[in-house]
Amino acid sequence: MIIPYERLLSFCTDCFMAYGFSQPDALRVTDVLLTADLFGIESHGIQRLARYHDEIRRGMVVVGAQPAVVRETPVSAIIDGHQAMGQLVGSFAMNLAIDKARQTGIGLVVVRNSNHYGIAGYYTRMACEQDLIGVSMTNTEAIMVPTFGRRAMLGTDPIAVAMPADPIPFLFDAATTVVPRGKLEVMRKKGQPLPLGWALDASGQVSADAGAVLEQIIGQLGGGILPLGGVGETLGGHKGYGLALICELFTGVLAGGPTANHLSSVAASADLSHSFWAIDYGMFDDKKAIRSRFSAYLEELRCSDKAEGQNRIYTHGEKEIENQKARLRDGIPVLDKTWQEMESIASELGLYDAGLFARL
Repeated sequence: MIIPYERLLSFCTDCFMAYGFSQPDALRVTDVLLTADLFGIESHGIQRLARYHDEIRRGMVVVGAQPAVVRETPVSAIIDGHQAMGQLVGSFAMNLAIDKARQTGIGLVVVRNSNHYGIAGYYTRMACEQDLIGVSMTNTEAIMVPTFGRRAMLGTDPIAVAMPADPIPFLFDAATTVVPRGKLEVMRKKGQPLPLGWALDASGQVSADAGAVLEQIIGQLGGGILPLGGVGETLGGHKGYGLALICELFTGVLAGGPTANHLSSVAASADLSHSFWAIDYGMFDDKKAIRSRFSAYLEELRCSDKAEGQNRIYTHGEKEIENQKARLRDGIPVLDKTWQEMESIASELGLYDAGLFARL
């Protein structure tokens, strides 16, 4: 189904306000969610509403909790998220990093005791819009199987970087696993087998069963998603594994929170850790000159020789910006099972809108 952006914005905001969030906080959480859908990252968009519904109902997310700085220097800070909604903690932390970068040239903020914060690229774009370089990472419950292993020990562990450029900013945001957990959730909803090379079963063998792999991850029974690069070292699986370790270092280890193998989606609290960097690149040279050099390089990449049968080379952020324009104009696609979850949540919250859910 294709739903207008404005209707989804209103629906999600109403849901989060029904949970007890203030209107500004409900709008912020909704903005992070729907930005993912607008960018075409359906794994982290409105299909995640059911997860948040469950976590709020179980008390994993504490409605009304406020993040607090527990240690600070002119260039850094550690924040305790106090189990608040991850999107609210993340926005608070990146804004603090931005403030520090304006004052000193760099802001490095780490967070512990938080929840799932949506797409990492949302926060790097916040810095980018302030003419700064943005970096963000988060750990998650154990989902990634280390190279040559058969038990998930690392998270999806995305790394995002954003840099201002013309005509479009550079927006990189990628999991260090072959795919994030949300992609498996989408494949399960669609009833489709996983491409071979995405995941392993509990015995360490390649699996195409999205439902079984997800159950094994949640139950910590073995198996999980492969690191970026896939099985073994032939195609660089050890590099994805190493990138995930870097993410764990800059999140849980520095923040004093648990590493991925000590996290669980069925625990009383998520206790996730995040990292946010804001960098004033004017420390190195005239900002206009740096931006111009980077913009020129991106354009050279786009205009370079194409592989046979291909007519375009993208730089990171192009597809997302184009998707955003199209979906704001035409609406956002919503899977049937996600639609059913929305109906159930609306009914439980007393928000059932026959107009929104009318089948046309």
